[in-house]
Amino acid sequence: MTVAEWMWTVVGVLIGLAVIWIALVAVLLVQQRRAGRDVDWRAVLRLVPDVIRLIRRLATDPSVPRGTRWWLYGLLAYLILPIDLIPDFLPGIGYADDAIITVLALRFAAKHAGFEALERNWPGTPDGLSSLVTLARIPRSVRHTGGREETP
Repeated sequence: MTVAEWMWTVVGVLIGLAVIWIALVAVLLVQQRRAGRDVDWRAVLRLVPDVIRLIRRLATDPSVPRGTRWWLYGLLAYLILPIDLIPDFLPGIGYADDAIITVLALRFAAKHAGFEALERNWPGTPDGLSSLVTLARIPRSVRHTGGREETP
């Protein structure tokens, strides 16, 4: 491979990453606008420590089903370990895999433990929980009833 071919490959990868980053930002903006709110990036950044504490609290809550707690422990291990599906040093998309997997795990926890478990273990403000529910599209109507889930 010549130097020119190598440079075009690098430029192509960088352009591809920029397009993906712009698409991610656009999706976040559209989701917030659909919720009827402007994007408050400070509030989004404040969600990160609250979400981590929520996951830890859910993982140690004895009322949460054991299988769900194991998935949450696995999520915590994935978030702590330096090995990721997409390396974190890539701008914009480096943390996308962490965010997507966290959202999927929280939706799984809400489905299997009930929305009440999320409310009970949420360490932040009610507005923060509302923002998390909106961003992650977690249904508020799911209730845990002894191994079965019900939606009214």
